[in-house]
Amino acid sequence: MADPRKHQMPPLGVKLTESTEKRGTGLLARVRWTDPHTKKRPSRSEFVATSEEAEAFFEKMRQSTETGANTLITLKDYVDSIGDRWQRGLDPTSTVEGYDVGLRLRVLPALGHLKVSRISTGLIDRTIDRWETEHGPSTVKNSIAPLVRVLDVAVRDEVIPSNPARTRARRTYGKDDNRQTGGFRVLAIPDLDTLNRLAEGCGEIHQSYSDHVMLCALLSARGSEVAGLRVGDIDWANRVVTIERQTYPGKGGLVTKETKGRRTRYAPILDTLEPILIRLSAGKEPDEPLLRGPRRGVITTATLRDATNWDALVTNLGLENLKRHGLRHTGATWLADSGVPLHVLQRILGHASIETTKGYLHPDHRHLNEAAQLANQFLAKPTRRRRKENPQHPSPRL
Repeated sequence: MADPRKHQMPPLGVKLTESTEKRGTGLLARVRWTDPHTKKRPSRSEFVATSEEAEAFFEKMRQSTETGANTLITLKDYVDSIGDRWQRGLDPTSTVEGYDVGLRLRVLPALGHLKVSRISTGLIDRTIDRWETEHGPSTVKNSIAPLVRVLDVAVRDEVIPSNPARTRARRTYGKDDNRQTGGFRVLAIPDLDTLNRLAEGCGEIHQSYSDHVMLCALLSARGSEVAGLRVGDIDWANRVVTIERQTYPGKGGLVTKETKGRRTRYAPILDTLEPILIRLSAGKEPDEPLLRGPRRGVITTATLRDATNWDALVTNLGLENLKRHGLRHTGATWLADSGVPLHVLQRILGHASIETTKGYLHPDHRHLNEAAQLANQFLAKPTRRRRKENPQHPSPRL
């Protein structure tokens, strides 16, 4: 067991005695102080290579007597010391678990042995580069996020002056690339016939899986949002479906909460979807779930994948890269192609930024061409100049 006195820091307000000794090819820098309670003389020392490094060590010890912050603590020790403070504000039913796994399995093994004050932007960038060769985008994001939050706490504790993880090289993990190469539409199903064939393939396992696929695509909804739909969310008078909650298995059991954007939105009822909604809502009370699986459980993206052998199914349809979330991209793409105004599409999808919604626009700029045609037609019309004669100010005669 490590001696805790080896890493102790001088308390606030004490006077330090500094010294250096020649040791081999380097120096032993040491500080001593008098403990205000026990009156003992503890010390803290560190081997350094140069007198400049010794002075840097002394300066950090002086800062500790002024702020109480341990500027020499390692990342692992610091994470242990702050407990769950870095988790404040996170959803404990879903987000915390993924971030905690990323912190324990990737961040601490890579950086935990380093002093927090020595973790630089370049070091973080190189670590992320290595993660990207070993893990997918979601795993990498769930590793970067807890690192950023832990170092934010370190800034507040005055262990470091600024957070190097916040100024790292920006990585968007495919979003910008997708927009440059066709937007989110490259992740979508090309037409309704293909969607029907996919739904039929899922329906061979159970009808609920077919209905789940159609609801996700034709409502432009996430799988958890479809699981959260109730019969009363169908507004036949206005022909819209209200999407205001999501249901999914989370930490501690089934979780129902607000949608990802924390805002209620409304999806239009398309003609293709109408008979499905009629069948699913028949004979049910308004507060009953609209759709449940074969055993009356929630259908998640994982259960849909496993039950239908999703990867093989979509490969046989020529859609090798189609993920379950691609069903939402499908509906959004079709709405964009049908001419739905961008700001309306933004409300249907619940995007906070219209820049995200632009990812569904066609890459050949045909919407701009259509706008140009309308403008040309308007400008080509003959204009009638009407001049009202003012008797006090008659028009000049040539």
